[in-house]
Amino acid sequence: MADTPLVAVIRGDGIGSDVTEAALAVAAAALARCGAPAFRCDDIDAGAAYFAETGRDIEADGETRAGDADAIFLGAIGLPSIRHEDGTEISPHLRLRDRFHLYAGIRPVRAYPNTPQRLADPRAAGLDLVIIRESTEGLFYSAAVHDRSPIEGDPAAPDAVSDIMRISGDTTRKLHEFAFRLAARRKARGKAGRLTCVDKANVFRSQAFFRTLFDETAARHPGIETGYSYVDAMALDMVRQPWEFDVMVMENMFGDILSDLAGGLVGGMGMAACGEIGDANGLFQPAHGSAPDIAGQDRANPLAAILSGAMMLDYLAGRCGLESYATAARLIEDAVEAGFAANALRPMEFGGDMGTDAVTRDLLDRVRSGG
Repeated sequence: MADTPLVAVIRGDGIGSDVTEAALAVAAAALARCGAPAFRCDDIDAGAAYFAETGRDIEADGETRAGDADAIFLGAIGLPSIRHEDGTEISPHLRLRDRFHLYAGIRPVRAYPNTPQRLADPRAAGLDLVIIRESTEGLFYSAAVHDRSPIEGDPAAPDAVSDIMRISGDTTRKLHEFAFRLAARRKARGKAGRLTCVDKANVFRSQAFFRTLFDETAARHPGIETGYSYVDAMALDMVRQPWEFDVMVMENMFGDILSDLAGGLVGGMGMAACGEIGDANGLFQPAHGSAPDIAGQDRANPLAAILSGAMMLDYLAGRCGLESYATAARLIEDAVEAGFAANALRPMEFGGDMGTDAVTRDLLDRVRSGG
């Protein structure tokens, strides 16, 4: 490893460039404030616009360079007007998940003061939970680089199309072990540390297998309280009583849907940070889309990207042995909390008067002053 961490940066499409610039600027300011060495960046072209220009969805050596970096930061991928012939999105990030086996998708869900509260119950103001989504298999298995099931009838006008839901023992055991360790860390910090398995084990064999492996892993972590919920019941409870949950682990598609629902409870997708972790690589990105209709107009909420950048710094702290990076991550998180508490962060996404640049400037001032 070089003296300083290397981050592969994929700005991607639409507002990806806007929010990536904000995230990198705030991360750099936090590191400087903490006296930590700055990371280096390797910019990699990828996305739908790149595909339209070159016929490739990522630079020829882009995947290799991304894998050689200490972390990957991605802004946003995809444009509605540019698709494959079968109608699916240009999605090299799905292939990166698969290639580097980024099985643990972490979606923190946290309510901040003076942000839109979609639920009337006052307990919603303290919402703080984590959804862990398996990111390489499940119903997304066919969508990455794997062969798809045969189409019945004429491919141009099929009679039926099917996709595979894959749950493998090796990946799922790693996922559950990751989830139990995260629950234990949250418990050590004074949070509930309760882990809920979300599945559809009453219908699908693959989901019953998912729950069986959860129980096997639970036996090795007797100090962690566990629970179960079918995914449809969890969708109800995410609206009815989300404060009853702390950490949830689930299949890929279930996590894709429920994490967006949860993001809506705390303001919107502009707050939806995301990390995708494997045994040797980590990718960090805001969970929102590319929003090409507002790209380059100083209207995007950069907070999901900025908070994803904080997650990346925390990951690099462990990967590269740089405790100052963890301190910088906490500084960013505290700055976001303080900015909302002072009603100084008012993103346009929430009906406020602050665009991308204004939100970024406020946080830069806060991290540079240490609060």
